[in-house]
Amino acid sequence: MKLLYNLFIFLTEKIGLPIASIFSKKLQKFTQGRRHVFKELELEQFLEKNIIWFHAASLGEYEQGLPIMEEVLKAYPSYELLLTFFSPSGYEVKKHNSIATYVYYLPLDTAKNAKRFVQLTQPKLAVFIKYEIWPNYLNALQANNIKSLLISGLFRKNQIYFQPYGKFLLKALHNFNHLFVQNDTSLKILQQNGITHSSISGDTRFDRVNLQLQADNHLDFIENFKSDQLCVVFGSTWPEGEEYITKFINASTSNTKYIIAPHQIKDEKIKNLKKNLNKKTILYSELANQDISTYNVLIVDTIGLLSKIYFYADIAYVGGAIGSTGLHNILEPATFGVPIIIGANHKKFPEAQILKDLGGLFSIQNYEEFEKNLSQLLTNPQHRLNCGAASKNYIQNNKGATQLVLNYISKQRLLIL
Repeated sequence: MKLLYNLFIFLTEKIGLPIASIFSKKLQKFTQGRRHVFKELELEQFLEKNIIWFHAASLGEYEQGLPIMEEVLKAYPSYELLLTFFSPSGYEVKKHNSIATYVYYLPLDTAKNAKRFVQLTQPKLAVFIKYEIWPNYLNALQANNIKSLLISGLFRKNQIYFQPYGKFLLKALHNFNHLFVQNDTSLKILQQNGITHSSISGDTRFDRVNLQLQADNHLDFIENFKSDQLCVVFGSTWPEGEEYITKFINASTSNTKYIIAPHQIKDEKIKNLKKNLNKKTILYSELANQDISTYNVLIVDTIGLLSKIYFYADIAYVGGAIGSTGLHNILEPATFGVPIIIGANHKKFPEAQILKDLGGLFSIQNYEEFEKNLSQLLTNPQHRLNCGAASKNYIQNNKGATQLVLNYISKQRLLIL
């Protein structure tokens, strides 16, 4: 398995990505962004600095790790953060706008890359977020006696680590000094596989979204748009969900305001979405000199505003679970006490099932269920308030993962004041 893994990564780096990037702008960024990483790292002269390395797959995992990054810097002000991303969707957004002093793509997980990266950066501590488990990097860290943690880990029995052919990858889990996991199921799976240096911390995303309550969430254009009407926010939508959304809005006879924030901001798709709506609709990019209060639908054709827009929602739909793309963040609307509707494909997202059981979330199989649940929430104020309260309580009752990780770092003296 080790030989196959290393061969696969090597061929991907040398042959697969260069060819695939010809046909994909995203893969072009993925490849080009890594081209000069080592030269840039050499110029930083990390050996003279106290570095804590955080690695995230993408933007969502960055947000998941952010509460710990913030608290670590407060507790250990003599340290600087090195942040790496696997995906362009994280790096491109945060390369000039993050809590970290240094932001880079992570070179692919070959033994050579891992050894060189660790030797150049020499972090005092490495922190990997959720699913980011790279065997060669973990081996290199261990070889250099550098401690490593996994935070907000989530495991299932069918993952490759726990299969007969996945022993090499299971060994990578053993290389962590400690694994903080989200739930009891994950902990039991690890312990059944001999990984006893693990504990339940919960999900740091609860701490992250709770911080949003303390932020200034006011957006003047949303206040002007919503006025005193009910507002439904459709967040991180994909085409399969947008079919339901446009059908519902077009049939609506109420004064409800609708905000649609597509996950993919592509001009042609945004134009088609607007074209398919028969209500008075405006794009965020068209707001200049417009009386937005006269519009029924606002399409947010930009990124970075959704977490604040949820502050104004009376009801939220969160995309990704009608199709197979993966459910987006339901904790963001939940923290504001908003009832939530999602699709049925949420098996890999335990927070969705828990919130559904608590009554703060509704999972729909088809348009009829979508229409029924959304209509009930719109027309029954007490039902809407009860569901929203369940969402808010869920967030408040699950905070604290950040402090558990900080306590471990302090107790084990992984960083020096």
